Amino acid sequence: MTVSVEKPNVTQAKSAKQAQPDANKLVSNDQFTVPQNNAFGNTFRDYEVGARTDKVEQHYKASHINQTYDFVKKIREEYKKLNKAEMGIWECCELLNEVVDDSDPDLDEPHIQHLLQSAEAIRKDYPSEDWLHLTALIHDLGKILVLPKFGELPQWAVVGDTFPVGCAFDEFNVHYKYFKENPDFKNPKYNTNNGVYSEGCGLDNLLMSWGHDDYMWPKKMGPHCHRQDCSSSDTIPSTHCTSMELMPSS
Repeated sequence: MTVSVEKPNVTQAKSAKQAQPDANKLVSNDQFTVPQNNAFGNTFRDYEVGARTDKVEQHYKASHINQTYDFVKKIREEYKKLNKAEMGIWECCELLNEVVDDSDPDLDEPHIQHLLQSAEAIRKDYPSEDWLHLTALIHDLGKILVLPKFGELPQWAVVGDTFPVGCAFDEFNVHYKYFKENPDFKNPKYNTNNGVYSEGCGLDNLLMSWGHDDYMWPKKMGPHCHRQDCSSSDTIPSTHCTSMELMPSS
């Protein structure tokens, strides 16, 4: 599945918010209201207190133990073949009716709701940026990897925060303590600050833990889809704690 989007002319945030929707475009009659608390009445992204705390912690335990450098390299080779299925965007969205994200402390509903909420929230704030509405709608479609047709991967290999592998794990990662059970944690090849990377190599050269973001990357990179427009929306929000020494110098 390839999504081709022409490079947008991104306006300043202030002017975008003030812009009025095109009268010829579909606009919801119901105003989207940004909630102040999550579905359980707690603050957002609270990993210590909440109805899903135990489930979320068990998810990150499995992720931090199993996401090794060798695992990521192997599974990337498998899924870059793009040989699982061909389908339309909405057909793919509907598959997420069967997926509830175990890493999410804020929601225990089918994940299609998150796609629609994201798209509606962005459409409210940036009514003229239709490319951004689309990006919000499709940003988590890679979570179909948990379904049988796409390999039925365990959720620790699909959802949750991503992090670099092949170098020391940063203590600011959620539930960091479980990295101590990862085989790479004590491997001198991978447990130094730079690990297998050279200082200042930049994000493009980092190998990140495998998940839905990595899976969606080649599907977004169509002939008219520029990296800064279509890919960073996925990889950056999910990425946690990259060593600053690996960032390129200005």
